[in-house]
Amino acid sequence: SALHVTQWISMENSSCMKEFILLSLSENQGVQKIYFVVFLLFYTLTVAGNLLIVLTVTSSRHLNSPMYFFLCHLSFVDVCYSSVTAPQMISGFLVENNTISFAGCIGQLFGLHFFGCTEIFILTAMAYDRYVAICRPLHYPALVSRRLCRLMLGGSWAGGFLHSTLQTLPTALLPFCGPNKVDHYFCDVRPLLHLACADTRAAGLAAVANSGVIALSCFLILVASYAVILVSLRGQTLAGWHKALSTCGSHITVVILFFGPCTFVYIRPSGDLSEDRSVAVFYTLVTPMLNPLIYTLRNGEVKGATRKLCRRKVGSG
Repeated sequence: SALHVTQWISMENSSCMKEFILLSLSENQGVQKIYFVVFLLFYTLTVAGNLLIVLTVTSSRHLNSPMYFFLCHLSFVDVCYSSVTAPQMISGFLVENNTISFAGCIGQLFGLHFFGCTEIFILTAMAYDRYVAICRPLHYPALVSRRLCRLMLGGSWAGGFLHSTLQTLPTALLPFCGPNKVDHYFCDVRPLLHLACADTRAAGLAAVANSGVIALSCFLILVASYAVILVSLRGQTLAGWHKALSTCGSHITVVILFFGPCTFVYIRPSGDLSEDRSVAVFYTLVTPMLNPLIYTLRNGEVKGATRKLCRRKVGSG
């Protein structure tokens, strides 16, 4: 299992490197205390908002279409994705040296890419759902069946696991015998490659080819799908345009917020790691926090189901 692999890698490297020190977003103690309050609030809203979406979709009999099936799983992934990095970052604002064990660092690297890549594939599956719903509505029940949705979801998780394994194993097997200060607030491939006592150019290119190509290709697929949707709307009435775009608006917003920063960080073969730290906040914490707000505020069905769930909980309390 992934846990046993991590433990074995940790034993192999324990003679050289037992722990890493993660950098903070700021070296100013006063600013760090402000960041602690702000990001703790962000993380709390992320977990609460996404779990509310999960509870709303699973408890409502009306939110049973494929779009809400994927939205429920997207919210669950968002909670896991933020939880990989946010608690370590937030606690680090209160200590002088934010340390993480070698095994913890490798586990964080695996979880970051596992849940991040799974989210990318789920967003791509949601784009297919919207394309069929708008462009081929008469064939929608046949083209987006329950079985296909489960297969796409399973493929998203499997693809995320494969991607993360290919990112984690080569990095973890590198020798780490020098400085242990990671130039990031979480363990990622590029900052760790800078600390390895070996030639990492090939590993760096492989990492870019893996993460960068996946992010960019899925983003282009999403852009192409929405271009096709817009072309298909030619000749539609204003009401038809409004209905079609209202169903896609939330998804387009999430795609831009997530893929923009993610592609910027991973498509570049090299760059300033301090820039990566600032940009990474958007796709690891800000976007997962905004997803529930975006999908709830722009979707009347979700808003209605959420209000019913809250009234039911208050009434039962």
